[in-house]
Amino acid sequence: MDLGGAYYNPKDQVRALEQLCGKLPRLDAPEPTPATRNRPRRARQLADEHIQELIAGYSSGATVRALGDRFGIERRTVSTILRRHGVPTRRRGLTPEQVDDAIHLYNFGWSLAWIGARMDVTAGTVRKRLLEHDVTMRDTHGRPHIEAGSPR
Repeated sequence: MDLGGAYYNPKDQVRALEQLCGKLPRLDAPEPTPATRNRPRRARQLADEHIQELIAGYSSGATVRALGDRFGIERRTVSTILRRHGVPTRRRGLTPEQVDDAIHLYNFGWSLAWIGARMDVTAGTVRKRLLEHDVTMRDTHGRPHIEAGSPR
């Protein structure tokens, strides 16, 4: 009984198997040491004088993001520090003039993200204000998109 006929050549298969066996560790070789991983580091703690600088900077009008960059910490950490020290935070939002500009830019074809970046707010903030002013949203292809739950 001929299993492979003229096309059956075990030499290539044996050679490939020998190469794979050569890559396996030897049975008498010592077990490799496990990779060492860095332990998670603790968040950077600001000194009291830096916290006072941060609070003063925020009170004088600096943004949370700018303060985070200045002190090398996350913006969320800046907000946590302000909250912990009882500093009232301001909500940025958009002024009525900025909302009018955002509507104009959106109708001109700008994306929510681009408008938000220009006005230093999130795209979600822009979207909320546009929806409050009954602006029809576009889908990702630029076609009018009817929001779920809207009366249109």
